[in-house]
Amino acid sequence: MEPVIIGNARLILGDCRDILPTLGKVDAVVTDPPYGIGMDGGKIGKAVYEKLDWDSEAADVDPILNLERPSIIWGGNYFGLPASAKWLVWDKRNDQTTFADCELAWTNLSGAVRQFRWMWSGPYQQEREERWHPTAKPLRLMKWCLGFVSDAQTILDPFMGSGTTGVAAVQMGRQFIGIEREERYFEIACKRIEDAQRQGDMFIGAVA
Repeated sequence: MEPVIIGNARLILGDCRDILPTLGKVDAVVTDPPYGIGMDGGKIGKAVYEKLDWDSEAADVDPILNLERPSIIWGGNYFGLPASAKWLVWDKRNDQTTFADCELAWTNLSGAVRQFRWMWSGPYQQEREERWHPTAKPLRLMKWCLGFVSDAQTILDPFMGSGTTGVAAVQMGRQFIGIEREERYFEIACKRIEDAQRQGDMFIGAVA
């Protein structure tokens, strides 16, 4: 299948292990691969998700490391990655739920550990945001991540899911390459990124 081009975004349906060797230059990788914890399918809040078996095992992230680019990989504690000085911590402020209190992103960036506090679940969540994917990250969180690679003009997400990293990149005036193997989520990502592109640059620089 030919890539879908939406403004500054190039979206590719397929397995990133096959596609990554064919890509040109990218400046940074920001991604949230499957952790292998069985989150596909089931019900989260009022949303019911189809069982597609994409989270039966942890993703292979070695192809990302082989790119030797600045990288932020959510769920880094599941993948046996090299030591890092700069982990990113999302404090989910989940006092009223049974979900994990935090999620961790491995980086190969220099600097100290940093923390982002944003309630995502429960009746007191900070911002109502429609969830298209069972393991989606908040848009504000992904914009925060992109702030750590501020010089990167082309952002790659090899596990695009419903496209939140792409929406963040488009709203911040970056170029984006996204890869997703599940057609259902690929179509959602295309629509979301197209909507973000249509809104133009009204959000550029609006990073919390």
